[in-house]
Amino acid sequence: MMDWFRELSRAERKGFYGAFLGHAVDVFDFMIYSFLISTLLAQWGMSKSMAGAIVTWTLVSSLVGAVGAGLLADRFGRVRVLRWTIIVFAVSCFLCGMANSPEQLLVFRMLQGLGFGGESSLCMVLVTELIRNPAHRGKYSGFTASSYSFGWGGAAIAYAITFNLFEPETAWRVCFFLGILPALVVIYLRRNLQEPEVFLKSRAARGKVSPGADLARVFRAPLLRKTLLCSLLSGGMLGAYYAIATWLPTFLKTERGLSVFGTSSYLAVTILGSLVGYVAGAYATDRWGRRVTYMAFAAGAFVMAMIYMVIPVSNTSMLFLGFPLGVLMQGVFSGIGATISESYPSAVRATGYGVSYNLGRVIGSFFPLAVGWLNSGRTSLALAIAMVAGVGYALVMVSAALLPETSGIDLGQAGGGDDETDPAQAPATEAAPLAPTGRPA
Repeated sequence: MMDWFRELSRAERKGFYGAFLGHAVDVFDFMIYSFLISTLLAQWGMSKSMAGAIVTWTLVSSLVGAVGAGLLADRFGRVRVLRWTIIVFAVSCFLCGMANSPEQLLVFRMLQGLGFGGESSLCMVLVTELIRNPAHRGKYSGFTASSYSFGWGGAAIAYAITFNLFEPETAWRVCFFLGILPALVVIYLRRNLQEPEVFLKSRAARGKVSPGADLARVFRAPLLRKTLLCSLLSGGMLGAYYAIATWLPTFLKTERGLSVFGTSSYLAVTILGSLVGYVAGAYATDRWGRRVTYMAFAAGAFVMAMIYMVIPVSNTSMLFLGFPLGVLMQGVFSGIGATISESYPSAVRATGYGVSYNLGRVIGSFFPLAVGWLNSGRTSLALAIAMVAGVGYALVMVSAALLPETSGIDLGQAGGGDDETDPAQAPATEAAPLAPTGRPA
């Protein structure tokens, strides 16, 4: 199963390690807030609507950060820009720990969103461009995306430990400060990374192009349709995930009456399932294709969300149901890095990825806000989570059905190449057909 990883060159492995840890740090710092909502509600008397709005505006700012970082990365290089995004992210994380009001935290989380958007998008662009064998691109990007589970798990562990060592008014600040340390490790790991060859060739061939032209290109034919569909695809899966993950700790603590330790234990099972889901999705996306994988995992995740949130079950049953929920909820993400990267030519790949994935983030950012709104005297938190997540998974299935299959495509010809021609008009020999094993025939 891991032969593909042993075939990686030294450069491909270095890129994987740097992107994996960088993405995990992003997720840790982003998801730690979900564990702190119930504490901040009590500490500051903050409303649930305000708690959801902080998530929403963080994700809206991530669009600005991702588009800006993408434009710079297409012009100056992926690695150079990634070195700065992690610094912005670490500094803003420290500032979050110093906040003294919901309004201050909102501003600092928006600053964090700028770094988060650029970092997470460019990580996936970098690894998809580094891999030489297109038959393994889904696994390579899927295993990189699995760092989400490690970041999420790290946040759960940090939450459990700090709230057992410190009083709540101190513990939540410590949780934010902890994100700074691994960011320093990421900076060290990326010190000698080289730019992907496919990017260097593209930049040399195209010459100087204004950032405005690159941004405009992803919003006109033939790329416009892909931008819209990729945005809706990522928006659906992110929205469903945000609806569940943001409010799940609060649901377990307030509606299920679990302690800090109990909440962390239940989440640990879900997070373990999410790691298995990423691995399963990574192999499925190369073997079954991107579209079928999205639709299968999204349908399964919707069913599991309804069972977990709506159907009356005991706490013990919920503990075990958390595992398949995590598998399906996160497995749907495995191919997204490959799909978006394969939808754009090298010249605007970072810009296109930043736009489409983070437009998806903006779409998804309204899902936790919708949960908070529905739960404000309109319905139970459990039903609100299930309803909003269901909308997201329906959006994934529709978008996946409309997108073209890109599995195995040559990145040099992805999105029609760098000459703005429609990929449908490209010669059939430009993308190697796949054998049943998932390898080029």
